[in-house]
Order: sequence, then C-alpha cells, then structure tokens
Amino acid sequence: MARVAARLSASGEQSSHPVDEVLPLPKLALYGFQHVLAFYAGAVIVPIIVGSALKLSPEQLVYLINADLFTCGIASIIQAFGVGRVGARLPLIQGVTFTAVSPMIAIGLGAGGGTAALLVIYGAVITAGIATFAFAWLPAKAFRAVMRLFPPVVTGTVITVLGIVLIPVGLKDAAGGAPTIADGGVPTQLAYAGGTMLFILVLMKFGGPFLRSIGILLGLVGGTAVAFLLGDAKFGDVGRSDWIGVTTPFHFGAPKFEWFPILLMLIVMLITMVETTGDTYAVGDIVGKEVDSETVARALRADGAATALGGILNSFPYVAFAENVGLVRMTKVKSRFVVVAAGVFMIVLGLIPKAAAIVASVPPGVLGGAATVMFGMVALAGIQTLAKVDLKEEKNALIVGVSVAFALFPATVPAYFEKHMSADLSSLLNSGVTLGATAAIVLNLVFNGLAEDGARNAAPEVEALAEALSQTLTGHAAVPAQPAAAPASAEKAGSAKTDAAKPEAAKPEADQEEAALEEAAPDGAAQGDAAQDDAAKPEPVKPEPVKAVAKADVAEDGSVKEEETDQAGAPAA
Repeated sequence: MARVAARLSASGEQSSHPVDEVLPLPKLALYGFQHVLAFYAGAVIVPIIVGSALKLSPEQLVYLINADLFTCGIASIIQAFGVGRVGARLPLIQGVTFTAVSPMIAIGLGAGGGTAALLVIYGAVITAGIATFAFAWLPAKAFRAVMRLFPPVVTGTVITVLGIVLIPVGLKDAAGGAPTIADGGVPTQLAYAGGTMLFILVLMKFGGPFLRSIGILLGLVGGTAVAFLLGDAKFGDVGRSDWIGVTTPFHFGAPKFEWFPILLMLIVMLITMVETTGDTYAVGDIVGKEVDSETVARALRADGAATALGGILNSFPYVAFAENVGLVRMTKVKSRFVVVAAGVFMIVLGLIPKAAAIVASVPPGVLGGAATVMFGMVALAGIQTLAKVDLKEEKNALIVGVSVAFALFPATVPAYFEKHMSADLSSLLNSGVTLGATAAIVLNLVFNGLAEDGARNAAPEVEALAEALSQTLTGHAAVPAQPAAAPASAEKAGSAKTDAAKPEAAKPEADQEEAALEEAAPDGAAQGDAAQDDAAKPEPVKPEPVKAVAKADVAEDGSVKEEETDQAGAPAA
C-alpha cells in the first residue's frame, strides 16, 4: 500500500511538505487504524440512532452500519488523496454528520418508519449532496456572497460548539452508555473511562514521540484488555456475524424525492459547509500547511460528492470529521496518506461484519474515556480559529458567547422543542450544532454585515476562494476585477500610492542589501540612496505596468496573493 501511495503521490502534487509524506507501511497501517478507532464510535452512532428510531431489524441495522463504514472509507480517500479538483488533500476523515440526525429521524417517522422511510431520506440526501457539489462550482460573485457568511468568528464558533456538544456524547459512553444515564450510570464503566483517560494522559506526558502519536489507540487497546480480563468485554457477536457483507446501491429500493425532506437536508448541508470550512482551516493550522481558496473549494466538493454517494450506497450526509482533527493535533502525524490508509481499513470493515463486530465490542466506558479526550481537542481547534478574531471588539465577543449559549439549550432543556413546536420545526432546531451555527451566522450579519464590515471580518482565504472558483470555471487564472480593471478615475486617484508601493513589493530585501553596501562601500551606498530617492518619486500613470503588477498578484491556481505579499515581502511567483 505504501508503494502504491508513493507512486500515486509522485504522479500528483510534488511537495516535500509532511502532509504529502508517505510513511513506511507499518506506521501507515498503525496510524491509519488509530484514526479508524478514533472515529468509529462517531461513525456508527448515527446509523444506530436513526435505525433504532425507525424500528429497523437487527439485520437491517448491521447493514446500515456496514454501508456507512464502506462509504466513509471511499469518502475519506476522496478527501485526503484527492480526485482531480475534488478533495482537500489534507488529513481529513469523512464521517456522517451529527447535524442530520434529528432531521432524518423526523423525515423517517413522517414517512411511517421502516425501510420505506429510508427511501425518502435517501432521496433528500442524494439531492442535497448534488446541490452541495454544484454550490462549490458557483461563479465567483455568487460564491463570494454566500461565503461571506462564514468568517473566522463564525467557523471558529461552530467548531468550538461541535467540541462542546460532542463532549457529553463521550461522557455518556464513559458512564456506561445513554440508556444507563437515567439510573445514574455504571460505576464500573466510569472506572474504565477514568483509567483509559489516565493511561492516555500518562503516555502523552512521559511517552516518546512514537508512543504519544498512538496514545488513543493504546488507550483503547489497554482499556479493552483490562475489561476483557475482568469479564466486561464481550465478543459473542463476533461469532454470530457473517464473514462477508457486500454493500450494493439502493439496497432498500429506489429513493423517493419529496420537497420538505429535501429542504430540511439542504439546511443540514449548509451547516455542514460551515463545519467543513472550519475543519479545513483548523487542520491546515495544525499541520502547518496554508489552506488557500482552492483547498476549501475542493473540500466542499468532496462533501457534496460523498453525500450523494452516501444516499446511493444506503448511508447518510458526510462532513469532514472534527473528531479526527483533534487526533491529528494530539499525535502530530501530518501525513494525509495515513487517512488514505484509514479509508482502506474502513472499506474492509464495511465488507467484513466480523471485523466490525470486534471493534464494536470495545466497552462503552473505554470508548467514552478516549472520546472525551478527543472531543476536548476538537473544542480547542475551534478556539485556535477564534484566536484569529479580534475578541476585544465587543461585537465579536457577543457573537461567540451568545452562539455557544444557544448551542447548549437543546442539551439543557431537551423536551422544550417537542412540547412547544411542530414536529417539523422541532426536528430542525433540536440540535445544539444547528442552533449554535444559526446564531453565529445571524449575529455576524447583525453586527458585521455583508458589505464593508463583512469583507473586513471575512477570512482572506474566503475572499480569494471566489477567484479560484472563477478559474475553475474558465480553465485559466482570473485577474481580480479591482486591480486589473479599475475605473480611470480610481486609477488616477491611486496612481501615486500604487507606484510608491511597487519598489517595496518588487524588492523586499532592498533595505538589508543597501545596509550591507553602506558598511562595505560608502560610495555604492550613496548611489543606492540616490536610486532609492528616484524610485520614491511619483511617476506618471502607466497602464501597462499597473496591469503587470495585477497579474503578478495572481498565482497559477487563481488565488489572490496580495496578503501573502505583505507578509512575505515579495510578490507571489
């Protein structure tokens, strides 16, 4: 597998960045399997919850789980490895989004439950996936208008909310699972959770780099081994499971397309776009690779393609999984081919029910202990994104604080929506992620707006994303409208400023070179000063040089490099 990955990598992007490193096969397999274990609970919980709510049989439920794992593997490979202009080419795992759980249950119950309800759900999922994929190919102006809804204050808040909302999921498993919470949980499972967390923390504190990188995996294995020795880990389901279980398209029948389920699923995908955008920026920061406009666009296209594929292969909407972003932060393993390996493992698990049964036999306490650590790291990834926001401004602080408060409402008063709202509205709003994300978007519009304030508060990558999409549609780099085609009056008004900025952008190290010349040869320095004085004088407006500068500010992938010029001191090549 490592040899194949290396060959494929060599035929694709040439890069020496750790993200593009193909690790030795043993490490590739080990790290990839750790990603599978880290995300497994979150991956299978959605089909379990939805299938149970729709009263599916145990055999049908197992099929849903296998279909989910199989599709997760394909989707993760598309996202991490990339297929053409689809996939972020970052270590991002694709998993079923929690945001879709309540809407899908409402859709299914409204359709009468059972496998007939799945057909209505799949029709909505396929439509929403195609719409998301098409959205990422919108013309520049339309895409810019929508993406200004998602500046760092919004994406950072949503990722933070994801972590906060997921932590109780891990804690419930730590206490023995959701059904035991009403009775106070199971002390034994809570002890396993505490022991697993302690073991992971000790490894992180005292272990070497390699042990720290597989801390979650070792915690799960160690906790399960202890539980097995004490008789609390049962593997009876492994013997009762089949060896092979193939996922086939439209296993339950042809999908049905109804307008209200489709509308609900489109809203779900709008929220997942915020999640994926935030996850992409977060993992880019963690691995030290710049996330440019085209990266975000490719990530969103992968979401759409995976979601449409999920509906075809009897699964659900997909999103870049925040849980594994936390794992990347903890392990510091940056290679995207680790996620490709994880995708291969997931495909295998989706074809072998016995293998899935082994992983499913991990006691809930052990799983909850490891999950709680990872979910805390998810919240930290969101906080890291919020660090880019000026929270000293009261309006930004209010956006974050109020949105987090809204996100906690469904968990605090879970029965409110069911008692005081219609079933359709309750299914839409009874989600912490949905409420928190909606509040963040609306409050950002109220305080920052979409016009001048929205542009100032938007991430630079979001602004450049529209230009990259324009390149995608036309097949060549698009010159930004403002610098390349400014009105004549604007050119005259800004000609002095434009010309004065040229020497600084073209020769970022001029000051250092002249200082060295002054020490070595005063006469040469005097000549340099004279040349600098001449360069500083305003020159008459010359359309051609201005146009050339505008082109130099556009990279080959169509993204605008003006901000990189300011930071690096040199125009992008």
